[in-house]
Amino acid sequence: MAKADITIQGKLYSVACAPGQEARLVDLSKDLDVRVRQIAEAVGDIGEEKLLLIAALALLDELDEAKSATPAIAGADRAAAAIGDAAARIRALAERIEAGQ
Repeated sequence: MAKADITIQGKLYSVACAPGQEARLVDLSKDLDVRVRQIAEAVGDIGEEKLLLIAALALLDELDEAKSATPAIAGADRAAAAIGDAAARIRALAERIEAGQ
């Protein structure tokens, strides 16, 4: 098992991860650190645990919103595919009609 050294709010953590995932984990931790700092600026000194809890809840809320938006995107993709299929069938029908005249 590999490990990544990350810093959140100036505190160093050593976190176990899958081999090859160290850089990804460090990048994610930088984003988390920015969010935690923003929350700390907004709510003041409420302690590390509560800051991390609020950051986790905020991220889960965003993830839930993204998941909710996914069916709409998938539906639009299906509609576009259906329109493309219909256009192909119309073209094929038009070609058959023109060939018969």
